[in-house]
Order: sequence, then C-alpha cells, then structure tokens
Amino acid sequence: MDRQPDYMGHFTYRNGEMYAEEVPLSALAAQYGTPLYVYSRTAMRRQFERLKQSLDTIRPLLCYSVKANSNGAVLRTFAELGAGFDVVSGGELYRVRAAGIPADKVVFAGVGKREEEIEYALKEGILFFTVESESEVRQIARTAQRIGACARLAFRVNPGVDPKTHTYITTGKKENKFGLDAERARRACAEAASLSNVEVVGLHLHIGSQILDPAPYGEALCQILPLVEEWRNRHSTFRWLDIGGGLGIQYRLTEGSMNTACYAETVVPLLRQTGMSIVLEPGRYLVGNAGVLLCRVAVVKQSHHKTFLIADAGMNDLIRPALYGAHHEVCPVRQVAERLFGDLVGPICESGDFLAKERELPAVGEGELLAVMSAGAYGFSMSSTYNSRPRAAEVMVEGNRHQGIRERETWADLVRGERAWA
Repeated sequence: MDRQPDYMGHFTYRNGEMYAEEVPLSALAAQYGTPLYVYSRTAMRRQFERLKQSLDTIRPLLCYSVKANSNGAVLRTFAELGAGFDVVSGGELYRVRAAGIPADKVVFAGVGKREEEIEYALKEGILFFTVESESEVRQIARTAQRIGACARLAFRVNPGVDPKTHTYITTGKKENKFGLDAERARRACAEAASLSNVEVVGLHLHIGSQILDPAPYGEALCQILPLVEEWRNRHSTFRWLDIGGGLGIQYRLTEGSMNTACYAETVVPLLRQTGMSIVLEPGRYLVGNAGVLLCRVAVVKQSHHKTFLIADAGMNDLIRPALYGAHHEVCPVRQVAERLFGDLVGPICESGDFLAKERELPAVGEGELLAVMSAGAYGFSMSSTYNSRPRAAEVMVEGNRHQGIRERETWADLVRGERAWA
C-alpha cells in the first residue's frame, strides 16, 4: 500500500468526502463560508513533537517562526508545547505577547527594525535581537542606553552557502541582503562589546527556506564553527547559537519533506562540539501541511485548449503560486475520478491570479468545493485585500471539535480607518 502523502496528513477521505480530522470539510464550508483556511491542531502538535524528539539530545529552544502563520490560536498551540517564538516585527511581538507568551522566550530578527520596535522589545524583555549590520548595533545600543535597558545581541553571519531552493527564499548566499560575512561580523562584534548597555550573547544563521536536503545545514555549520569557538573564548556572555529554520515540507507527490532523522544526524554532532545553547526557528515545517485553503468553484470556463476552474479564492488569498510559481496540490472535497487539464484561477483582475496553472485538476462542476493543500504556512499571513476583497476566515479543528479563530472580513472592514478629505 502506498504511503499517504504528507500534505494529506490529517486531511483524509471517508466514504468519498474529505475530512479535517473528524470533521467533514463540506460542513465547515456550510457553517463558515468560503474561501476558508482550515487548520488541524493535531497536525501542528505532532510536527512539533516529531522535531523536538529528533533533537532531544541537544534540547534546543524551538522558536516557532511567527511569520509563517501568526494567528493567536496557532501561537497558543505551540506555547502549550513549550515553544519559543521568532518574530521579525513589533507587530509580531505584539501578537505573541497578546497570546500570553513570555517575552523571554522570544527572539527578534529582521533587517530593518524601527526605533519604536526596538524600544518595545527592550521594555518587554525579549531573549535577544538578531542583528544584521553595524548600524543596527549602534541603533539598538543608543535606544537601550536612552531607556536604561540591556540589549542582548546575536550576530547574523552569512555563511555563503547555497541551499538549492527558490531564489526568492535563499538567505545565506553572499548576494543576499541578510547578515554579515565572518570578517565583518568579527569587527561588528568587537564594536558591540565596547558599547554600554549591550551584551553579545550569540550567533545566528539562516540559509533559506523550503530546504529538503540537510547537507547545506552541515556545510553552513562547518563554516561558522571557528567563529563560534573564537567568540565563546572572548565573550563571557556568549551562549546562544541560533541555526535558523527553513526545513522543507512535501508540496508535490514527487518530493518529500525534510527527514528529521537525517537532519539530526547532520547537525547534532556539530552542535554538540560548540557547547552552546541551541535555538531553531521552524515555521513552515510545523504548520505548512497542517492547513488547507477551502474554495468553491464559481464558473467552469472552456477555452480552445484548456479549462478554467474559476474559484472564489484567488491570489489575494494565497499568493505563493503567483509570487514564487509555488506548487500546491488541489484535491476535490467530494472525490471524483475524472480529471481535466487546465488552470485553477481566482476572480482577481490579473493574469497572474492562479492557484494552479496548466495542470491536471479534478473535473468538478460549478458549486463544488476544492481543497488547496499545504496552505498552513504563508497562506493567510501573506494574504491581502487586493481588488477590495475581504480576507478569508480561519478555522481550527481538533478531533471532532472546530472553532472559528478569525472572522471573515466584511466590506465595512475594508474602509475602517479611512477618513474623507476635509
């Protein structure tokens, strides 16, 4: 018997109908409407425990990457499991704190932190900032001195490693905007150590996203181990090594997810050498295959050479296919045997408005439901109100229970906050 694809996970067919755990998707569509993001809480919890168990010998702080899916119910799910959190903006920190999560389990990354964000993070008492430039070091030091706080810094080092992923989501190559090369990082770290109200506490690296082969992680660690040893001997406060995230998941039938056992075999021996406390920042790996985007076909349109399934979800709801050419499997909620060749598109006035392009798709009719798989990461969090389309609702399922965790936006929400010219 063939192994069920990872992207199905806790989305399974029973008597010809797709369920999220114990709840039929058709029932969720009837109650909450479409487009609708549906998440399996059990899938999230199991992914977290799987990764944690594979790395149990080094007991890392697993900091969920909030940008992947920032809904408060998702954050609280991981908080209950003991997770830390990786944020990249003041808004993400606010979300984490609003979810009741202690600030001392939060790391703050990002290349363009504003002064008000830095001040907010210092006052809240985050674990550390990831810093990416000399200018940022000085800005954080000035803010910390002004408010009488101590800023803990981890320098992001760019190891110059190509993770062989999509060019838009590589972050550790020399031409990327992120981090500092080793020699420049040495100088920036020395400057930071001379400043008041600052502690050098760690080193950070993150080489990219949707990585399926553990080898680039090993290569990157080998590049920075001498620097870790050097800084550990030089700075008494230096204790954290943050190795980022980027673990990939299965989007296609022809690919797999990152094998956590192989990942651990690659990184754990190297990490043990450092004697450091380890931070990981998984995002997509924890939530990607725990979610689907549920949509309804509004129109079936036949052209000369292919069929268009025009759905009520578009690029404003899930931009990854238009932005990255990303692949998401498309499954019928009510199983059908027939297939057609065509595009699954949305109602947005752009030729780039597609969820699946020139593919074999389920031959469903108007009014039928489709599930766009692997939509738990970078789905709702990257959605917009383009064409003045309200953003989708979100629902979480656990067992036979389900709960709306975000209301669908309304037309009134679209203009809330606007003011007429006077």
